[in-house]
Amino acid sequence: MLDSHCHLNDEKLFSRREEVIKSAHEAGVSTLLVIGWDLESSKKAIQIAHESEGIFAAIGLHPENIAGAPADFLNEIKKLAKDDKVIAIGEIGLDYHWYKDLAIREAQKTWFIRQIDLANELALPISIHARDASEDTYEILSKHPPLQKGVLHCYSGSPEMLRRFAALGMYFGFDGPITYKGSAIPKASVVACPSDRLLTETDSPYLTPEPNRGKINEPKFLKNIFDEMTLLRKQNPEILEKQIEGNFKKLFHVEPTK
Repeated sequence: MLDSHCHLNDEKLFSRREEVIKSAHEAGVSTLLVIGWDLESSKKAIQIAHESEGIFAAIGLHPENIAGAPADFLNEIKKLAKDDKVIAIGEIGLDYHWYKDLAIREAQKTWFIRQIDLANELALPISIHARDASEDTYEILSKHPPLQKGVLHCYSGSPEMLRRFAALGMYFGFDGPITYKGSAIPKASVVACPSDRLLTETDSPYLTPEPNRGKINEPKFLKNIFDEMTLLRKQNPEILEKQIEGNFKKLFHVEPTK
């Protein structure tokens, strides 16, 4: 299994990352993509990627972190992207759930576009955070297409919106919420997602899946998400696992660890 979005660089996991990685491998999670949200977390993502087999890094600026970002941020990210463990730019995008101020939203759009442009310059895919911002995310991706495509992390939009994003070549990551009883829309979107665009992720240490909800999330809980996915899609687990592995390889241009 592959966790295409986790934050082992978060303070809740970083100090015990060796134990977390060992538990993940024991649970059958062979490959992890550690995602940055600012400069320091991006550096930590690269550090973790070099410490263990089967771990890669994504680097970028999350929309919640644009305030106070250094003026030379993009140049610093460009330098870090030279590392062969960096396989994506992310987590980038829009967050309208917490941010209602129009000036802040415009700033988020500007940073999103800048980082898409950087990803295109570096020939890397992107990992997208889009919370309560589907229409603006779609508009930006339409007008500023990521040449190496990308994944809508923790997709929570409608199946109809999913089909629009899929037409742009996007992939979709599904997390713990698909295991929650009241999450009808994410469940429907899992079913609607084309097999060649599907990815599994945990967003550790957040969004812990059932039946472990209430605990700090870890990549070892990915199987709960994968099992729910197979039930919702009524697919053979081995076939689905191979499809997800192929999708990871196609999007990120790396061979998943066996």
